[in-house]
Amino acid sequence: MGKSKTKNQKKSRATANHVAEETYQSVPHSFVFHRGQIGKNVTQLIMDVRRVMEPFTAESLKVRKKNVLKDFVAIAGPLGVTHFMIFSKTSNSINMRLARLPKGPTLHFRVLKYSLIKDVVSSLKKHRMHDQQFTHHPLLILNNFGSDGMHIKLMATMFQNMFPSINVHKVNLNNIKRCVLLNYNPTSQEIEFRHFSLKVVPVGMSRGVKKLMQERFPNMSKLEDISELLMKGTNLSESEAEQDGDHNITELPQVYSGRGNMASQQSAVRLTEIGPRMTLQLTKIQEGMGEGNVLYHLTIPTIFRLDRLEILERKEAQLKEKEDRRKQQEQNVALKKEQREKNKKKSLEGIKRKQAEAEEDSEVEDPGLGAAAVESDDEVEYYRQAVGEEPDEDMFPGAKRKRSRGKPNGPVKKRKLSPGKSSSKDRGGKSPKGDKTGKPQHKKGWKNFGNGEKQFGKKGKPGGKTFGAKKPGDKEKKFGGKKTFGANRSFGGKKTKDKPFRATGQKGKPGLKKGAGAKHSFKQRKGKG
Repeated sequence: MGKSKTKNQKKSRATANHVAEETYQSVPHSFVFHRGQIGKNVTQLIMDVRRVMEPFTAESLKVRKKNVLKDFVAIAGPLGVTHFMIFSKTSNSINMRLARLPKGPTLHFRVLKYSLIKDVVSSLKKHRMHDQQFTHHPLLILNNFGSDGMHIKLMATMFQNMFPSINVHKVNLNNIKRCVLLNYNPTSQEIEFRHFSLKVVPVGMSRGVKKLMQERFPNMSKLEDISELLMKGTNLSESEAEQDGDHNITELPQVYSGRGNMASQQSAVRLTEIGPRMTLQLTKIQEGMGEGNVLYHLTIPTIFRLDRLEILERKEAQLKEKEDRRKQQEQNVALKKEQREKNKKKSLEGIKRKQAEAEEDSEVEDPGLGAAAVESDDEVEYYRQAVGEEPDEDMFPGAKRKRSRGKPNGPVKKRKLSPGKSSSKDRGGKSPKGDKTGKPQHKKGWKNFGNGEKQFGKKGKPGGKTFGAKKPGDKEKKFGGKKTFGANRSFGGKKTKDKPFRATGQKGKPGLKKGAGAKHSFKQRKGKG
């Protein structure tokens, strides 16, 4: 079982991780993607450019047709992305946009020529490219970007900010395995983009000694002495006989990886192109993310002749105007909110005052019924004036309740009967108890029914006629134009004669006499038996 880590080891590792995270967040990151329809070759060019920008780029970034530029801008902030390289293709040319997040500017380039990594590597006799070279960012080399012109300086600054900065006094030379070269041609206004693999070899010794140090033993069958190997470079291939000179020989400040690369010793730096290769031309510079003012245009060079101070003053004026508009909008919103509150308060006070006045008026007019009954009376009166008729009973229930409560419980006038109707005395019934004048006395709590009303539990009389009643002068009994019910009824096949209907009680019923006689005969039979 291995030893556990000590506190100092854990602390040093945590500190190293923290420093690595801060370093990773402080360096620039980039997105390389396309917009619109592109061909197969441009797609491969985008993959090769991502290879150049490693390790601080999105290597496997997926782009869909429905994605817009705002989608990439939205996710760029949380991920710490600072630059966009956007490729697009038209019928005439291939374009590349280089944008700085989040507020620009945006540089527009036209890709005049390009070669892919596979094309460059296939043209070399021997290439040096491996995965360890892409674990660290490349070294940026700018050439001929010191000419006059603000667009040149802006372009150089943009390229410099795309790659992490290097501290010359603290850099580790073993981390530099690649370099990106950008060469500007003032005559043609074209930019050459190249990508190289870097290798350092020692100088000051013969090729045979280099072979021995690299553990590659040459063929010495034709040599008579070992000195010939050290003094002459026989039996060496042409690819090994590379020419070194003052243009690539330097003194190393520190030990570099490789045999013989010692500090303070002469070594040669050799570059091998690994691709891709592009020839660019600047066409336009815009403010913001491609939506601002045009600062420079290739065909209209006078745009960028404005003084820098004028541009800054114009920008400050725009910002000031924007700030003034924002303050004015805030004041308008606050004023509208205050006015809305005042109107709301005033409306509530009016509602309360109106309710209080309505309650006072209802208490003065009719304290017992309330405001609902008053409103119902007003509606009934309005209906009488407008229509000219009395409203139905169910139309205004409040008014009906008030009228029923307001009626006296005293005697009601006797209803006059029509000539075809008879009184209760004519029907043979008893007259209700009354005073000497013959007027009926109504009991307390009984309701008086008018014309067309029916008492609860009693059937109405068709046509106002009483059952079995006679009109004066009529000889026949009628019920709705027919003979009265029970005129010649037969029970058990025998016809019975019509007998007058009496309402005086049970004395006039002949059935009781028959029953009594039957009862008497039953007793006689019982006595006889």
